[in-house]
Amino acid sequence: MNKRSLIGAGLAAAAMLTAPITVSAEDTPYNLLPDKPFAGTKLNILSVVTPQFDGLMLRDGEFTELTGIETEWTFIPFGSLQEKINAEGIAANGTFDVVNYLDSWGPPNAHWLMKIDDLLARDGISMDRYPAAFARSAQFEGETLGFPLRAHPQLLFYRKDLIPEPPKSWEEVIEIGKELKASNPDVAPLALYYNNDGNRQNLFIWINFLWAAGADVFNDDWTPAWTTEEALQATEDYIALHTVHEVTNPNSLAFVEQDARQSFMQGNSAMIPVWWWAYSGFYNPDSSTLTKDQVAFTGMPTYNGVVKTYAISMPFSISAYSANKDAAWEFMKWLSNPDMDKANATEREVGGKTIINNVVTHISSLTDADVNAANDGIQSAAWDSLKESDIMPQIPEWPEVGDILSAAIAEAAAGGDTRQLMIAAAERAEKVLRRAGRIQ
Repeated sequence: MNKRSLIGAGLAAAAMLTAPITVSAEDTPYNLLPDKPFAGTKLNILSVVTPQFDGLMLRDGEFTELTGIETEWTFIPFGSLQEKINAEGIAANGTFDVVNYLDSWGPPNAHWLMKIDDLLARDGISMDRYPAAFARSAQFEGETLGFPLRAHPQLLFYRKDLIPEPPKSWEEVIEIGKELKASNPDVAPLALYYNNDGNRQNLFIWINFLWAAGADVFNDDWTPAWTTEEALQATEDYIALHTVHEVTNPNSLAFVEQDARQSFMQGNSAMIPVWWWAYSGFYNPDSSTLTKDQVAFTGMPTYNGVVKTYAISMPFSISAYSANKDAAWEFMKWLSNPDMDKANATEREVGGKTIINNVVTHISSLTDADVNAANDGIQSAAWDSLKESDIMPQIPEWPEVGDILSAAIAEAAAGGDTRQLMIAAAERAEKVLRRAGRIQ
C-alpha cells in the first residue's frame, strides 16, 4: 500500500546516534542535522488511524525538503494495531522504522523499542515539555522509549440542553441521573462501558474511583492492592452506578467505549466520561445527531471529594531492528516539535484536506490561547484534568493482570458479588506475578 493508503487490518543504537555533535539549534529548524546527511533514505512509519496523524502525514513534505528523507506511512485501525505490533516484535526484521502503539503495550515490547535518553540529552530535548503522566507513559523502568504524540486526558461530556449545571461529583451524577430518568425517560442518564472487550476498557473509569479512594492497583512489592477495604468499597460504588442506582444506559454491560460514544452521539445517553478527542465527533453531522449547542464538557467528577484521573497515550518509537535509526531520529525530532503540535490543532485544512483535531501533548499547547480559542477551551479543561492524572502500571505482566481485572469487573456489573470477584482476581493475578518473578 502506498503512503496515502489505509490498510485494514534491547538492541544498541547505531554509533552515529550516540556520537556527540556540535550543531546549534540555529543551523536548521527543529534541531535537525544540517547538510541532509541521510538524504535518499526512506522511512516506513506504522501508525494508528486518526485525523491527528493524517495532519502530520500531510505536512511531511516539509520534513523531506529539510532532510531529503522520504516517508511512507501505513495506517492501521486501533482494533488491529496490537496484533500488528506484536507481529513486528516477533519478526524482528525492521520492516517499520518507526512504530506507534498504546502505552500499556510498551513494557512487553520494550526489548525492541529503542531507548532515546542519550539522544534527548544530546539534542537538548526535555520530556518535561509534556504533562508528567504523558511523559511516564512513554517510559519503561526509568528509560524513555519514545514521544507521547497522541495522548488523552478524561473529561465528562454532557447534554447541556438537558443538564444546565454539570455534576461535580459522582454523587451528583447519580442525583442528576435519577432526575433525568423521571423527566426524560427516553434518554439514559449515563453511558458507561463494562464489557470485557480484550482491551481492558472497563478499567478506565474504575481506576478513577480506586485512586480517589486512596487505593492503588499494586502494593510496593507488586502484590495486588485492590482488595483493601477502601479499594473494594470504591469498586462497589463504580459497579453500583449500573446495578444499584441504575443511572447507566441499560446496554452498558455490552458496551465498549465506541458503543458508549455512539449512544451519546445518537441522543440515547445524556452523559459520558471519555477521552477528550471524542469532542468533535459528538457534534459532527456525519456521525452525530447532536448539534454543537447541545454538547458541553467539564472535568471528571470527584469521588469522596477527590478527583484523580487516568491518562493514556500512544507513543511513537524507533524500532531497534531498523536499519535507519539515524534518519528515524531526525524524523522523530521533526514529528514531535512543539510548533507542529500547535499547528495540527489550529489549522483546519492541510494539503487541501479538512483536518479536525484537538489533540495536543505539549504543555505549551495545552496552555496556549490560540489553541484553546480554536477548540472551545478544551485544552484548558484537559490541562486541569492532567494535573491529577496517572497511568496504568507499566510492567510486562500488566496485559495479563489487566485482563483478569477486566473479567472481574464485567462479571460484577452483570450482578456478581463484587468483593468475591475482586478477591478471586487478586489471587489469580498474584499467581501470574509470582510466575513472572515480579513477586518474590
